[in-house]
Amino acid sequence: MAALRAASAAAARALRTASATTMRATPSSAGSFLARPTPDRFGAGLSVARALSSKPDGWVSPSSELVRPMEAPDYVTPLETGYKDDYHNAPHFNTRGDPTKRAFTYLVLGTSKFIAASAARVLILKLIYTMSASADVLAKGSVEVELSSIPLGESATIKWRGKPVFIRHRTPDEISLAAKDDEAELRDPQLDSERSVKPEWLVLLGVCTHLGCVPIANAGDYHGWFCPCHGSHYDVSGRIRKGPAPLNLEVPIYSFIEDDTKLLLGGE
Repeated sequence: MAALRAASAAAARALRTASATTMRATPSSAGSFLARPTPDRFGAGLSVARALSSKPDGWVSPSSELVRPMEAPDYVTPLETGYKDDYHNAPHFNTRGDPTKRAFTYLVLGTSKFIAASAARVLILKLIYTMSASADVLAKGSVEVELSSIPLGESATIKWRGKPVFIRHRTPDEISLAAKDDEAELRDPQLDSERSVKPEWLVLLGVCTHLGCVPIANAGDYHGWFCPCHGSHYDVSGRIRKGPAPLNLEVPIYSFIEDDTKLLLGGE
């Protein structure tokens, strides 16, 4: 910096010397002459250029102190390999939606898994249905009931094809009462003789025709069956007399075998 100041001072002295020695006389409007210093157009500039061009030894331009050499790129350290999910750890601006499309990926995966699970369920159900008995096999299923085990005036309940069956050993009074009710106003008109093969034996499916409940025997206003779920009353012939049930209790297919000592449910 001292060398730079010395060079600047020398250039200033040379410029003042050139301005003082070069003068030009200019006439005034009154006819007199005024002495006015006029610098040489090229002499002063050349003197300053020579002064500035003469740099002392070891002189360094101030602008070079701000220049740093560029470091060479590192070709030795390998780049990171593999997937590194750090997108959401850094701030991003002016982005719309999710660039990673995770929601769409989850939707596709979830839908495909649901379809696969549904298909597997259908296959398993079909396999189970093929192993179970068919409808014609179930229709041929039959049950034998020993009638001597049911005393007079009592009812027995057995299971047949997954449903309860009522077998009632009716008394003469119940038979006459059922025949008398044939003339009553019935919701589902049917004669007692049409509902029983033998008057003393009444066989019914124990399923209420309203919503499939199981009625209670020897109960209700007509001393037959009563469904406590919704209040349906059946008479001693199993006919609906009161309540929301629309139809009479169903009569299954049955027959008497071995001199009327046994009852065969489901037999021809």
